[in-house]
Amino acid sequence: MDDFKPIALEDKNIINEVFAADPPAISEFTFTNLFIWRHRYKPRWKLRKDCLFIIFEPSPGKPVGLPPVGPGDKRAAVAELMDFLQETTSRPRIERVPEVYLEAHVDQKRFLAVEDPDNSDYVYLAGDLINLSGRKYHSKRNHLNRFLRTYRYSYRNLDPEFIECFLELQEQWCQLKNCAQDPSLLTEDYAVREALTHFEDLDYVGGAILVEDKVEAFSLGELLNPDTAVIHIEKANPKIPGLYAAINQMFCKNAWSGATYINREQDLGIDGLRRAKRSYHPHQMVRKFTLIPA
Repeated sequence: MDDFKPIALEDKNIINEVFAADPPAISEFTFTNLFIWRHRYKPRWKLRKDCLFIIFEPSPGKPVGLPPVGPGDKRAAVAELMDFLQETTSRPRIERVPEVYLEAHVDQKRFLAVEDPDNSDYVYLAGDLINLSGRKYHSKRNHLNRFLRTYRYSYRNLDPEFIECFLELQEQWCQLKNCAQDPSLLTEDYAVREALTHFEDLDYVGGAILVEDKVEAFSLGELLNPDTAVIHIEKANPKIPGLYAAINQMFCKNAWSGATYINREQDLGIDGLRRAKRSYHPHQMVRKFTLIPA
């Protein structure tokens, strides 16, 4: 992998230019996501023939590819990346391939596609998450209204002077959830801290709810493509009823009222996360697949 480069801040403009030229559908493809999770997934990249090649190597010697992106010939790029992986690992595969990409850029005689529901993205109409209209959102409105009636609160956008308050909430949340004993929560904690400490270097925006003048919930997100925002992080004090419903609704209203869709990423096969994401009634799923040689 000598010609693949580890993700670094200095790469942001180059990678963003590729994403702008070929707007992605999957939540993995923002520079912010690649950067803040780099210690877990060990992403490496290179540009070749107007395509961006990205490899994750969370376990040494076991690289996996992501679907090549860019204005170049992606069908040829898929074949080239798989050839490289076949020479490099005993289990060559390209993961997180969206269904629309599969149909347009993959030789399905050469590759088998296996659906990966745990990594498929939940996509909602922004208006649904903002307005919570209709019977299907009755319980969400109740949770939100309970919070609004009960607490003295304010909403505030993230700015550099506010970073420390976000970090304090993350620390408290991790203590409540015992992150130190859960490897997945520990790596998520690292990603949140990477996002917050590099706020001025990255392209996301954030919002917070203050209760009694203390940050008790925050959310971070950015535009994934011209009509879709992606939510990277959402945290709230679980001891405050209705707070998760409130930060979801208020962040979408304040930051993403101009977007058509909101991508709230995957459920990772976690039952509680899956129930929470389904409870907001997704408009559609970005179904993802894993490619392996036929």
